[in-house]
Formats: sequence, C-alpha cells, structure tokens
Amino acid sequence: MELTPLNPYCYEIPRTGDMRVPGRIFMSRRMVANLTEAEALKQVANVATLPGILTAAMAMPDMHWGYGFPIGGVAAFDWNTGIISPGGVGYDINCGVRLAGTGLTEKEVRPVADRLVEALFQNIPTGVGSTGSVKLSAKEEMKVLRQGGRWAVRQGMGEPSDVERTEDGGCMTEADPTTISQRALERGAKQLGTLGSGNHFLEVGVVDEIFDEDIARAFGLFDGQITVLLHTGSRGLGYQVCDDSLAFMNKHVKTLGIRLPDRQLACAMIRSAAGERYFSAMACAANYAWANRQILLHRARETFMQVLGIGPRDLAMRQVYDICHNIAKRETHTVDGKPQTVCVHRKGATRAFAPGHPAICDAYRSVGQPILIPGDMGTASYVLAGTQRAMEESFGSTCHGAGRVLSRKAAKKKSRGRAIHRELAEKGILVKWTGRSTLAEEMPDAYKDIDQVVESVHGAGISKKVARLRPICVIKG
Repeated sequence: MELTPLNPYCYEIPRTGDMRVPGRIFMSRRMVANLTEAEALKQVANVATLPGILTAAMAMPDMHWGYGFPIGGVAAFDWNTGIISPGGVGYDINCGVRLAGTGLTEKEVRPVADRLVEALFQNIPTGVGSTGSVKLSAKEEMKVLRQGGRWAVRQGMGEPSDVERTEDGGCMTEADPTTISQRALERGAKQLGTLGSGNHFLEVGVVDEIFDEDIARAFGLFDGQITVLLHTGSRGLGYQVCDDSLAFMNKHVKTLGIRLPDRQLACAMIRSAAGERYFSAMACAANYAWANRQILLHRARETFMQVLGIGPRDLAMRQVYDICHNIAKRETHTVDGKPQTVCVHRKGATRAFAPGHPAICDAYRSVGQPILIPGDMGTASYVLAGTQRAMEESFGSTCHGAGRVLSRKAAKKKSRGRAIHRELAEKGILVKWTGRSTLAEEMPDAYKDIDQVVESVHGAGISKKVARLRPICVIKG
C-alpha cells in the first residue's frame, strides 16, 4: 500500500475508493523500511470509510493486525453523526497499565528477588480462567460496575491517591449494569483480582535511565528506584460484553444501509439506542478493569511488605498512574479550528493529554499526563508524558506497547529447543508463569523493538520520553 511521507515520523495513506479521510501512520523511517503489516495498513484504510470519521484513521508504531480495527489504531468520530464500533475497542475492554513507584532501590530488592517473584506468583492469581479471592455478590458486582476503582478503595484495597492518579478517576460515569448480559455477570463475579493470561503480567522493575529530570521528579521517579508495573484488563466480563455486542451489531448494522469493507467493523450510530447501549456496557467493563488493577496493586503492596519485612512507610509505594488502551471515550478536541465533541476509539493506543488539560489530575497537570508503555518482558518499559502536539495531530493519543511482530503460533515455532526462562535469567530477569506455552508465545522475539517504537512517538512529538524501566522480576499468566 502506498505511503506518502509527511515528515520523518508520519506517513499518509492517500484517500482512495470509499475512504472518507486519509490514513495516517506514526512511525520512523527505519520502522517503515521494515514494515510487514500489510493487513494492518489495509485495516487503517477500512476504518477510514466509516461514517462520521474525522481528520484521519490513525495507527501507532506498535500497530499490527486486529479484529476489524488494527491494534495500535486511533479513530475519532463526530458525536452526532458518527459510529461506535466494538472492533475499535477490542475484546479486552480497558486492558491497561498501572505503575507504582516505591522508596526502595535495586540494591535492597535484588537479594530477595527470588523470594519476591515466588510470593507475587502465589498471591496474585494468574492464568486462563483464574479466579480471585474477591467473591462478589450480585449486589456488590453492580457496585463494581458503577464505581470502578473507587469501589476497591472503599473496601480498604488501596489509597484515595490511587484513584486520583487513575485515568477518569478510575470510573466511567456512563456505566449502566442493566446493559450487561447474565453470562457476562457470571464471568465477572469470579474473576475480580486476577491477572489473567496471554500478554498480561506484573513486572518489578528498576528505573535505569531518566530522560527528563523535571517531569520524572513530578511523577515521583528517581534513578535506581524499584517500580511495579501491572498490565491486565476486564477479564472474562469484558470479553463477554464485546462478544454480546458484536453478535447484536452484526445484525443491527444491516439495517443502517452502511457499506462495510469488512464485517468485523460492525457498528451502530453513537446517538442511537444500540450505540448508547454498547457505550454503557463498555463503560461497565472499563470500571471492572480499573477495580481489578486496583486490587492487584494492593496485593502487590502487601506482598512486598511481607517478603521484605517492612511497613508501609519504609515501602513508600505510591501509584504513579493508571491508563487504559482499549477504550472509546467522549472527548472534546479541536477539529478544523473549532472545538468538537467526538468519540475517540483507542485500540492498543494510549491517551496522551498535554500539560494544562483539565482531565489530568492536579499533581501532573503542569507537566502532562503520564503514559505507560510496557515492553516485551526481556528489555525495558517506558514512562512518557503527553504533549500539545498529540492534541493537535492524534486526538491526544500515542502508542501502547511494543506491539507483536510474530503470531503466537510463529513465536512457539521459533522458541523450539530454547529455554526462555533461562535466557531471561541470564539477563538478570526472574520469571514465573502458568500456561505451558505462555513463555514461548510471549518471548521477547515476538515483539517489536520497544526502543524504536518509543523513539517513533517521541520523534513525532506526540509524547515525550521521561524514564526507562528495566525488568528484574516478572509473573505471567
């Protein structure tokens, strides 16, 4: 597919056929030269055909093929004339990342790293179908779906500052539990406080490079600091919400007279009963995910104190931020010089709001929203900050991770005869996992170079590098 360079970090797919707007790819020349994601590029062009889309259908440097929309995709639709699509959010609604800093250094934690990773693995349920220690009654599950992370804090699992340092305060107020199917509720009742499987993980890391001292200080990060990074989402409840919604919308879209280039782009008009129903159900799943990550961070806090034999004051674990990267949001952005209410789909993409934005918590408003970019378990993760350029060029969005370069099947094939856990141990990274094929499917080789991905969004100016985190302990499902 033809790509026209707009600058060294942004390329355009020109309008052809039914495309209402062009496609736009944020990626360095080096990454474009090695680009193999033809299907993902085609999906960007497909998204550009949808009603109400504004400016461009976009993709970040970690993009790869997904269901309907590419993973790494961003698309904003006019709130009054546009569509909302489950494929633009994904199955794991509000899959996201939470980062906490501590008062500890690597020198203090490295001697007990083996006991720490074992204790985290024992205390935090992982794997397919895992169930947690939090058993929800029907009444309490309704509260979780309405209140999100705030529910967990009210139950004594966390601090009020955790909620303050969470996107949207850990709660989408549009949530309506009556839009959730009984099957989704059944799945959600048993899985709160679980990590899950696949690419979900908990990572103990160390800050090994600071790029912006002032912003790092504002985020509470310092060189050599021990951090905790969580990556998980809404578990079976979110999957069921997406599945239920797609089953309905695949039929519903046929009544709208919309010509879709791919049936996986099934959608509804945002301002319709079907569109509002999905939005409310998605918000419930998003709230569930925030409660889930809140509980998991609480479990991690307790585990650190247990293993190290210290109290809260010595641990000094403080949440830096929590962001989601599979979501649709009602936001106001400037389009053609005028403020406009839009529905921004971010699928495998992260919000990147600029300094001064009212949606950023008071603690960070002067420096920009924290952005958390997890790596591939074997290299590094990054903390970035939002920029004004992101507001102007990408609807306040940036990348969400390294992005797969190998399918799970291909990764398993490439890993044959290798002991991935030993390779990681040689790098000083201890890992515990559940599934037989988890490490093979999630090995570092299966992902793009995280340094190149981050350099692309930093070079494009849609986010700014703040700090680099090197993993030392990882637990995976």
